[in-house]
Amino acid sequence: MYSRLLSGTIQGVTGVPVEVETDVARKGFPSVSIVGLPGKAVEEAKERIRSALANSGFRMPDCRVTINLAPGDIPKTGTGFDLPMAVSLLAADGILDPERIKRWFFLGELALDGAIRPVPGVLPLLRALSKSQTETAVVPEESYPEAALVPSVQVIPVATLTELVAILQGQKQPALPQTVLPQPEARDPAPLDAIRGQEGAKRVLEIAAAGFHNVLMHGPPGSGKTALAQAFHSLLPPLTGEELLDVRCIYSAAGRMYEIDPSRRPFRSPHHTVSRQGLIGGGVPPQPGEITLAHRGVLFLDELPEFSRSTLEALRQPVEDGIVRISRVRTSVEMPCRFQLIATANPCPCGYLGHATRMCTCTPGVIAAYRKRLSGPLLDRIDLHTLVNPVSESELFNAALTENQTEREPCRFARIEEAVARQEKRFNGLPICRNSELDSTTTRKFIQLTTDAELLLKKAIRRYDLSTRAFFRVLKVSRTIADLDCSDNITVQHIAESVQYRATSY
Repeated sequence: MYSRLLSGTIQGVTGVPVEVETDVARKGFPSVSIVGLPGKAVEEAKERIRSALANSGFRMPDCRVTINLAPGDIPKTGTGFDLPMAVSLLAADGILDPERIKRWFFLGELALDGAIRPVPGVLPLLRALSKSQTETAVVPEESYPEAALVPSVQVIPVATLTELVAILQGQKQPALPQTVLPQPEARDPAPLDAIRGQEGAKRVLEIAAAGFHNVLMHGPPGSGKTALAQAFHSLLPPLTGEELLDVRCIYSAAGRMYEIDPSRRPFRSPHHTVSRQGLIGGGVPPQPGEITLAHRGVLFLDELPEFSRSTLEALRQPVEDGIVRISRVRTSVEMPCRFQLIATANPCPCGYLGHATRMCTCTPGVIAAYRKRLSGPLLDRIDLHTLVNPVSESELFNAALTENQTEREPCRFARIEEAVARQEKRFNGLPICRNSELDSTTTRKFIQLTTDAELLLKKAIRRYDLSTRAFFRVLKVSRTIADLDCSDNITVQHIAESVQYRATSY
């Protein structure tokens, strides 16, 4: 007999539907063959299925069994095909009705005793499935809260193979557990104004939060660069509904749903020893890297020159496009990575070049080699550059700063919310969320300068030898500054402040 049903596999962070076809031939030598580019875990599934069937009161057909995973040109990986292959086998053997399940979706790993274990990627698979004619999906019981986020698909959670067979035979009604996703431990980021001094850097971070701009803070050690970057998280507005679903799909594909805090944007802070594959993504099959896990959130790279140059150079295209393309011999995947880069750097290896009171001990050659780790093209892609000087003694001991910080923080956040709302209204109906995402065409459409502002920008291009990319980034930053001022027009003051953050380049 023959049976067919639906399952799926993950390519990068995207779900791809897969048809599971099973043919049970009553003639021939007893064997089980799995075809359709199965990976090692899929090949091993035949042994898990054999034991799970036996311990659930069923048996493996004593004849020739062929299982095909279509389309045959897409690699199939993971243990999620255990359950669909077992159900398809039972249907082909006459225990289940093949006509009833041929448009159903199944996903799950089988334990040897017949229990059904959760697998990663349930959410992106069901999201891709919602665009097809399939309306019913069977998933592991532990994955039900995740699967229930897709309202267009009826989800049936099951704990064991025996329970599933009873449901499919009409002997039992499925029970729906609570739809509560696991939450990470709540950690409220420290407010930005809990940091003494550094008003210039705080202004830069306010602009960055409002327009989703990239930032590089450079200065001597101990000046507060890392603390500022970590406190920056408190300025970011929450994820929108569509953004949250995109982020959850990414973390589901990576098997990290428990790391998602719906009230906060992602904040990834890899160590400087991270490999290029760990940062960008890759492997066999390709897995999301830190830049994809930071999608719609923050990628914080502390001590930027300490990262390997080849790793940093791999950031060029993702920073610009918001998409990373990973090509391998058998597959090529695209993964979203619209992240906000917040980076810090010391001026030299010892950190005290240009310090007011401490002497730098580095030789000119060492300083040149250190700064050479950051290429011009990479620095050109960073919108906001700011020098973070050490905090003065008076600022450290000024009690008024602590008394007034609770008053300043809500005002700053309110300005950011107002600027974000202006951008959403401006870009309504376009695949653009923030000013930083404007390309050259839309920049000319949405950014208009006054005559005086245009003259000032022309002088700045000549004075600082700005590249074409830098020119457009100055315009986008000036648009964000104008939004923070609730201004429809970009004035001389907005251009002057924007140019200032290019003049202090590392």
